[in-house]
Order: sequence, then C-alpha cells, then structure tokens
Amino acid sequence: MISMRRSSFIRLSVIVAVFGLLVSSLAAGAQQDNSKRGRKYKSPPITGRIEVSVVRDASGKPIENAAVIFHPMEGEKDKGNMELKTNEDGKAVIDVMVIGDVVRMQVIAKGFQTFGEDFKIDKANMAIEIRMKRPGEQYSIYKKHDEAADAGKDAPKDNPPTQPQPK
Repeated sequence: MISMRRSSFIRLSVIVAVFGLLVSSLAAGAQQDNSKRGRKYKSPPITGRIEVSVVRDASGKPIENAAVIFHPMEGEKDKGNMELKTNEDGKAVIDVMVIGDVVRMQVIAKGFQTFGEDFKIDKANMAIEIRMKRPGEQYSIYKKHDEAADAGKDAPKDNPPTQPQPK
C-alpha cells in the first residue's frame, strides 16, 4: 500500500511538474511578444531656439516688458499661444518651437504700434529684431490729405459710373 501511494505520488508530482513547465513556457512566450502590447514610443520633434529683440525704431534702445506672443500655426489654424515678456535688454527667448513650423508672432508694447508677422522656423537658432514705431495719426475722412499719403487707399470717384450706350 505504501508503494502504491508512493507511485501515485510520483505520477502526480510528474504531472504537476509538466503542467508547471507548460504554463511557465506560455507565460514566457507572452512576455517576449511585445509588438501588440503597450504604447509605441514616439520621440518629441526637434525644436529651435528663437531670440526676439524688441527695440525703439527711432533710437534703437531696448523696450522692457513688451509682450511677445507666439501663435504656432497649422495651415490657417492657430494651435494656441505662448506669451513672454521682454527683459531689461528688450529680449525674449523661447526654445520650444518645432523646426519646420510657421509661427505668427505679435509684439505689443505700451506707447507703440502693435507688430505682427508670420515666421517659418527653419533653423535651430534664430535671432529676430523687431523695431517698434510710435503710433501715427489716425486717418480721418473729414480731413484733407496729401495725394502721397492717399496713394495706397482707394480714392473716392468724383464722376458717376457711365451708363452703357444702347445699340
């Protein structure tokens, strides 16, 4: 009876050992197949550094505390904005703009005309100087203006449009 128990115990232990080996080999195979599990790593895009200098147009002196606003563009769509203030040297530095993107930059300083322009980020390091102008006189239709000043504007027509002649 003891030998029968011993032989059944040996058979049972062999069956458990084989079952354990099968389970562990399946688990090891599942761990090695990582192609379908988890996220794939995507490296961040390469960014460039932009240094913007904001100075007075007349004297070239720096303008402190001017707002420099960056609008990254995706086609004609604005993807948000980032705003920086210039330091005492009139400089604002940003280093998170993706190379190859277009950024719409806007500069606002108290007592100066607002500046705005689109720039293509095509280098790792860019330096941009913005010359801010004082505001000009407002245009009024009630004042007499020089012809040279009106060159870019549509002039009112004194003559009414001519009627086509009947045939």
